[in-house]
Amino acid sequence: MIYYGMIGPWQLIIILLLGILPTIIALIDILRNEFNGSNKIVWVLVVLLTNFFGAILYFLIGRKQKINASK
Repeated sequence: MIYYGMIGPWQLIIILLLGILPTIIALIDILRNEFNGSNKIVWVLVVLLTNFFGAILYFLIGRKQKINASK
């Protein structure tokens, strides 16, 4: 069994899931919706450059900035 430092395989899987999954979900949500001005570009950069923390910020703040498409 391969160990990376003192982290076992299950811990590595948990870290990757908690770190990567919210980032991917946030990026998909950003790219599928419309924002005012250049907010979309700003949120993509925030999520890509700060990974997990950027995704959390987007879910707390950025989702309120989406343009509602009401018909």
